[in-house]
Amino acid sequence: MIDLHCHSTRSDGSEPPARVVELAAAAGCEAVALTDHDTTSGNGEAGGRARELGVGFVPGCEVSCRFSPGTLHLLCYFVDEGGGPLPDLLARLRGDRETRNERLVARLNELGFPISLELVEAAAGGGEIGRPHFARVLAETGAVASYQDAFDSLLGKGGPAYIPKAFVDPSDAIAAATASGALTVLAHPFSLGLEPAGLEAAVAELAAAGLTGLECLYGRYSPEDRAGLLGVARRHGLVATGGSDYHGSFKPDLSVGTGTGDLDVPVSALDELRARLA
Repeated sequence: MIDLHCHSTRSDGSEPPARVVELAAAAGCEAVALTDHDTTSGNGEAGGRARELGVGFVPGCEVSCRFSPGTLHLLCYFVDEGGGPLPDLLARLRGDRETRNERLVARLNELGFPISLELVEAAAGGGEIGRPHFARVLAETGAVASYQDAFDSLLGKGGPAYIPKAFVDPSDAIAAATASGALTVLAHPFSLGLEPAGLEAAVAELAAAGLTGLECLYGRYSPEDRAGLLGVARRHGLVATGGSDYHGSFKPDLSVGTGTGDLDVPVSALDELRARLA
């Protein structure tokens, strides 16, 4: 099996990039992708550890795109660390994230929570800062009852401390990735918040824009959901991929390789992606 959707401390995961690869090897994965949000900074470390362990490695990232009513995330695979439209896009998104983090600290201070950027940076361990790190600091300092309570009462969409982050249009992200030699896959398709007909139409539009694959075998989806998405992928000529969406302790129900326990993404999915890349 393989896992093409994992996060590390370089974005909003709890484990370092090398440890993610070690967990993949321990789970029996033949290959793993690191797909941190808006950054490829962990790919070098993860790739080096993968070579040591004899595990195939796919350098990747995950990009948040503008969409309504739900959330649209694109997984980018075979990402080159060099220059090009995609690295430039990621750099812009990281800059916007830094501004958002500063605003979030100010908002929490206004609400009476003595949170500093230094505390959140320490929680991030040198990686990109995101809401999970704010939630961890709030929970560890006793400002909220738990990590999840931080999202439910403050940081979640519509909450008093919610500040939206910057997004890009999906077609622009696909174009940037394609021009940089990478492939794009729609992550956890049901997060779009669409009924079946709407999802079919959205996937058709993305496929026309150059989307390569659909994450049908997602860590938290039921067998019925996965089967339905496999049909969508076939109808639009997309590669059916999958992954756990591992975040470590931030999503404790998801394990590398197996998701909630029954995930089994075949190596053939990666073979098909490589064929499209060629």
